[in-house]
Amino acid sequence: MKNRYFKHFFIAGFTYCDGVDVFQNLKIGTQLKLVAESDNKYDANAVALYYGEVKLGFIPRAVNKEISILINSGYDGIFEAHINRVVPKANPEEQIGVLLRIVEAK
Repeated sequence: MKNRYFKHFFIAGFTYCDGVDVFQNLKIGTQLKLVAESDNKYDANAVALYYGEVKLGFIPRAVNKEISILINSGYDGIFEAHINRVVPKANPEEQIGVLLRIVEAK
């Protein structure tokens, strides 16, 4: 199995996190880390996106349920998230696009 397209989306909550601190480092192809936040008081299926140790925001609520279930079930290694769009002049909630793939087992 090759890496397969799963979903694409803009980072939700970018305005409220620390993405502005690293915005100049965010390029197309940059890999992001997924971290489930099952204790998130706003969304039990929340999955945060990190660039290094900097929280950029979240996978949007409309597409996070299956991803959250898989990560919380121990399958966090099956996903790879990469930036696929950077639009500095767009609304902050539409500045960074992400492509999520299911990756081949190693």
